[in-house]
Order: sequence, then structure tokens, then C-alpha cells
Amino acid sequence: MNKTVGVWIVLGCLPLLASQKRLPLATPAQQAKAEAARPVAAREKELNDLLEEIWQNNLRRSPEFASSIGDNRYNDKISDYSIRAYNDELAREQEYLLRLAAINTQGFSDQERISYDLELRQLMQDQEASEFKEWQMPVNQMGGIYSEYPELVRQLSFNSVKDYDDWIARLHAIPHAFDQVTEEMEIGMEEKRMPPKYLLEQTLTQVSELAHQKPEDSPLAMPLQHFPASVSPDEQKRIRAEMLAVIGNEVLPAYLRFEHFMQVSYVPAGRTDPGVWSLPDGERYYEFCIRRETTTKMTPAQIHQIGLDEVKRDEAEMLAIAKEMGYADLKSFRAAIAINPKLHPVSADALLEAYRGYEQGMEAKLPSLFTHLPKAQLEVVTIPAYRAKNAAAAYYEEGTADGSRPGRITVNTYNATKRTLTDVEAIAYHEGVPGHHLQISIAEEMQGVPEFRKYVSYTAFVEGWALYAERLGKEIGFYRDPYSDYGRLDNDEWRAIRLVVDTGVHSMHWTRQQMVDYFHEHSSLDETNIQSEVDRYIGWPGQALAYKVGQLKILELRDRARQSLGTKFDLSAFHDEVIDSGALPLDVLEKRVDDWISAQGGRLPTTTK
Repeated sequence: MNKTVGVWIVLGCLPLLASQKRLPLATPAQQAKAEAARPVAAREKELNDLLEEIWQNNLRRSPEFASSIGDNRYNDKISDYSIRAYNDELAREQEYLLRLAAINTQGFSDQERISYDLELRQLMQDQEASEFKEWQMPVNQMGGIYSEYPELVRQLSFNSVKDYDDWIARLHAIPHAFDQVTEEMEIGMEEKRMPPKYLLEQTLTQVSELAHQKPEDSPLAMPLQHFPASVSPDEQKRIRAEMLAVIGNEVLPAYLRFEHFMQVSYVPAGRTDPGVWSLPDGERYYEFCIRRETTTKMTPAQIHQIGLDEVKRDEAEMLAIAKEMGYADLKSFRAAIAINPKLHPVSADALLEAYRGYEQGMEAKLPSLFTHLPKAQLEVVTIPAYRAKNAAAAYYEEGTADGSRPGRITVNTYNATKRTLTDVEAIAYHEGVPGHHLQISIAEEMQGVPEFRKYVSYTAFVEGWALYAERLGKEIGFYRDPYSDYGRLDNDEWRAIRLVVDTGVHSMHWTRQQMVDYFHEHSSLDETNIQSEVDRYIGWPGQALAYKVGQLKILELRDRARQSLGTKFDLSAFHDEVIDSGALPLDVLEKRVDDWISAQGGRLPTTTK
């Protein structure tokens, strides 16, 4: 998973206050007719100027996001988390919608039309999201204000005195941000928009761990661990004193106040039922989450059935491996894996080295699979300790386009010796290359497109590609160890299980135990991962659906291209066509691939047009 990639993180939780009226929106078609006489060049300039204005506004509004992508102009600032700021931005986006809809795109290039469509879609989605008041539930065990800055500091570079002073300025602003977020949570309590109580108990544990640290042990003090030669000894002494003072006298007291609020007021008020159906307008909200995360119009029932079918298919292939290894069924094979010491890392370092080894092997194969490879480097690192207990097995953190920070596979080494090695190869390809690192880095390095295109994220595309990358490894000859191949299938089934349990809990009123039981029946994931995964789906409705939905669409498009083009089909050219324009909604991707097939002389099935 990738938290920071995508403009939706900046704009996705905007409220619509009761006093605010929607502005009437003219359709693009109406505006296009009035604009038809204007020169194409003038309209193109108007579009690009507007897209740049929106992008710069996003960076100002979310200085943390700006910093994470290497834009240091706002390194001394933090976001305004107030309800007024959210509402002001919603009104500003309505104005952008009107201006964007007024531009006639006739005569534009394909890439300009894509940029237009993506921005229009994003703005409209933000308007719809505001109806569900996601801002009233700003924290859970997956993150929030309490974890944002400990995570941000790991993404920053400290090369000068100004870098340190900017961070100190941010630290001074954090207590006010806690107050703003607390106010939102109080409103959420009043309106019965609350995360499940048991997830909030996990959140409180993380908050408490951060709140009760000594200033020098806080992750917020990480920049003090190493000073560059450019910072003089006198400046080092001043910076150390000022940073520890603001952490100890301002930031940690804010954490303690937040801990007290959660312990006394917020956690006890958490909702009882895990599914979002139990929220006000929860069923409609879940349908929105599905559309946002999968970029499809599928219903929960349709997705649930796809999940059941995919679980059955994966299990048939897994059973074949088990029988080849001398086991009668999957249950006995899984039990043998669980107690086989060779299939568990002997240490946290051994787990990290396993990931590194698979990445090195895959990197040698990339030139035969892609014409365009990223410049960004990749490294494997350990997850921060305070997040480890409730986090996934691994996740990707993107680097910067200028190369100042490499991309990172962040590996969860909590209970390392209890984890299995069978799924490490698949996860390595998913999070690194040819998965997230390759796709996201290529997007960030795109030329000739508006800046927002380099960072916009559609979960079904980003995660669908990464899951496709797991399977691609098999197709080019990896997973030579049958246990690792079993782990690949187990990983694939894991994503299929998500379709079943996510829709189960959020649409079909499943309990958490039903989700856990389904995992135990159909997966060999270790207990640590099962528990954290189930909680993730409950805390992040719909997101986990995107992986399998996206993978199946990419495979469908590849099969269509191969059948249509026959001997003309080139795998590397197909891959380039899929990822060289950045993340796209699945319907936009389908049209793009269909147009590419037609341009190559292929004949498309009539059902795709």
C-alpha cells in the first residue's frame, strides 16, 4: 500500500457544510459548443494554465505532500486541518470545475484529453466524497495526525541549517493541528460517525507509545541522529536544544492531551459493528468507496462472487503443488509449512536479505520486459517500530523524481521469525520491481504532462499492476522453488479473499470473526498477518478490492491484445502502453489499450467498442 501517492490524499476528505449551496455546473458539451471557434492553441494553454493553478493550490494546501515529493518551498508549514479550511477548499474546487468544464477539448492531443478527463473526474469525486463527511473520522489504526509527522520526517532530507529550522517550525505547529483534528473527531462523535471501538483501542496504543517517549527517543527527533558537515558545531548545539525543547514542551504534551481525549471520550464512543453499513448512509458510502477504489461500477454482490470464483481457481492450482510435494490436501500442506524451520526467517536481517535477493534477480530481467526503465534507485528498509504490530508485511514508499531519495520497500520485521518465507518473493515483485517501484517511478519521471499526472493515484491501477507483477514473475521463469510458487498462489488467493471478506463485512453484515474464519479456511497466511489484514479492511473500506479487480482487468486487456495482434503482439510494448502514462482509471486504461491495438492493425471484438 502507498499512503502518500496521489492527489486524492490531499483532496479526498472535504466536507460540505449544511450552509453551503452547490454551484450549478455547466456540462463540458455545453461549454464546448460555445468555445468551438477559439483556436486550439489558446484552449490548450488555458487548460494547462488551469491544471498548473490547481496543482500549485494542492501543494500549498498540503505542504507535507509537497515535501514528500521533493518540493521544499513549504517545508516550514503544515496543513490547515480546520473545518473552515476544508469547506473553503471545497468551494474553490467547485470554481475549478466550472472553469474546467468551460474548456472545449476538440483538437487536443490524447494526453491532453487524458489530463482534462482525470482532473475533471478528481474534482467531481471530491464533491461526492464530501457528502459522506470522511473528515469526521480522521484517525484509526492505519494512521492519522498522530503518525503523519513521524512518517514524514523519514522522507525529508536534512542537508542545511534551513532544513533543520524548517522542521522545528513544523514541530511548533503540530499542537494546533492536534486541536483542529480533535474538534473534527468531536463532531464525528455527535453525528455517530466513528470507527469501530476495537480499532480505536489499537490506535490508542500507538498514540500512547509516541506520547510517552523521551524527546530524544521520539521519531520526531530523528534529524538529530546525523548532522551533515555543512552544519557547524555551534549550529548543531543550537538546533539540538531547540528541537528537543519543542518536542518536550509542546509536541509531546499535545500527544498526551490527544491520548487523554481518546482514552476518556473517543474510544468508548467507537461503534460496535465493524462494517461501514452501520454508519449514517453507510450502504451508499460503501458503494461510493467501491467506485472510488476500483474505478468500476460493480456492485458488492458482483465483487463478492468474483472473489469466490478466484479463490476456487487459486486453490485448485495450490492443491496441485501440494500433491506434487507429497501431501494429500492443502490443510496438511499448510500445516507442514507452518512448522518447517527452513520456511521461516532466522532473524529480521535474514528477512530483509530475502527481499533484497529477489529484487536483484528480477532487475536483471527488466530490459526484456520493458522498453522504458526508471532512473530511481530502490532499497529495502525496516518498518518503524511503533507501526510494526498493526502494519502489513511490507509496503512501498516512493522516492523523489530528482533521485535525492530512493524508493523503499519497507518490511515489517515484527515477529520476524514467526513469519513465513513462502510469500516473500511475490511481495518483493509486488512492492519493488516490476511492481510499485517501477510503475510509480516511471510515472514520476514522465515528461510533457502536467505535474499532477505524475502523482495522481487510482488504486485499481496501481495495486492491480503490482499484483499483475507478481504473476509476471511466474510467466518469465521465476518462483523456481515450489514453496515460493505456492506462496505466489497463496498471495493471489489472499487478494481474492479480500473480495469476499471486504464485501462480506461492509455489505453483508459479516462479523470480524467470520472474516478471520474465512481466512483460516482458505489461506496459509500466518496469524499475525491475518489479524492485521482483517483490521485493515475494516478500517479502510473498499481499498483492498482494487488489487484483484485491477489485476484481472490488465490480464483481460493483455489477452485481448495478444488475440487481436497475433504474431505482432509485443509484451514489452504492451507493458509500456499500460504504464507510460501514469496511473489511470480502468475505463480510461481500457480505451487506451484498445486504441493501441487498433493502431497496430489489430481487430477488436465488437463487444469492446
